[in-house]
Amino acid sequence: MTFQTWQVGKTWQARAASSTLAIGLLATSGPALALDAVSFGTNWKAQAEHGGYYQAVATGIYEEFGLDVEIRPGGPQVNHPQLLAAGNIDFNMGSAMFGAFNFVQNEVPMVTVAAIFQKDPQILMVHPDQGIETLADMQGMPVLISTGARTTYWEWLKIAYGFTDDQIRPYTFNSGPFIADPGIGQQGYLTSEPYAIAREGGFEPKVFLLADAGYDTYSTTIETSWALVEENPDLVQRFVDATILGWYSYLYGDPTPGNELIKADNPDMTDEQIAYSIEKLKEYGIADSGDAETLGIGAMTDARWADFFALTVEAGLYPEDLDLSRAYTLDFVNKGVGLDLKKELTGG
Repeated sequence: MTFQTWQVGKTWQARAASSTLAIGLLATSGPALALDAVSFGTNWKAQAEHGGYYQAVATGIYEEFGLDVEIRPGGPQVNHPQLLAAGNIDFNMGSAMFGAFNFVQNEVPMVTVAAIFQKDPQILMVHPDQGIETLADMQGMPVLISTGARTTYWEWLKIAYGFTDDQIRPYTFNSGPFIADPGIGQQGYLTSEPYAIAREGGFEPKVFLLADAGYDTYSTTIETSWALVEENPDLVQRFVDATILGWYSYLYGDPTPGNELIKADNPDMTDEQIAYSIEKLKEYGIADSGDAETLGIGAMTDARWADFFALTVEAGLYPEDLDLSRAYTLDFVNKGVGLDLKKELTGG
């Protein structure tokens, strides 16, 4: 089944059509067509940062694009990139460009087809009233970071802001040491740790969003296999387009349907945490800023991929001759999908 033979004329598809998608018509007297089953792995337990995907399920957007999407939540014991490479899931939520580079370096034929977050929500935070006004002021300060951070954004901080490895203190995803010691900094996620610190520590930490300080990786990307891209590009396009519409609906419409599914998948998630996360996603333009404002959510450019790759080469993380063309493709994005929906929902 192709997208061109799926029934159209419904709300979401009409909106997508106005965003330059080519959609064929199916006679209304014909029988209903079976949906294409698709599995998608997220990078953690269900949360607002996954809201657009859950919204697309809950509101029937995926279904109207001919897809039966199963969202498989991630977690500490789940390795979705590995499951993607093994062919056990169809799509995966990548955390940043590093995953794509790793696939290429290890000759694993996976590819990034969209970047839902234009800004990585990664932050560093400090106690207020410590005289720390910029990232540069954190030079020499002990900072709690995870093992994974040491080979990703920490390398950028060393190049851009003069951080050194002797500042590193192990972060075990317990903010107790940070709350107790005003003299240390800590990594976090814009939409999560500051909220927890305010509740548990009774103070608002000073937050530095790395993306706004030059850390220019895409985040929350959509990864799939080159085989699926080459053998069934129509399915990939439908998944990307429906996901984009799901994100516009979640950010600018009523997110309640998606939120209910999020809480069903993650009973520990609260309405207050979800509301805080959505507020920060919108306030900082995590999904909808930069190129996405004119090209649509999911936008990517060759220049930005090349610039960030050059930074990783400078840091000694990847060889200069890595075949960047195998890391991503622009075939499924930059088509303005959803811009009319955003205008409709925001009245702008």
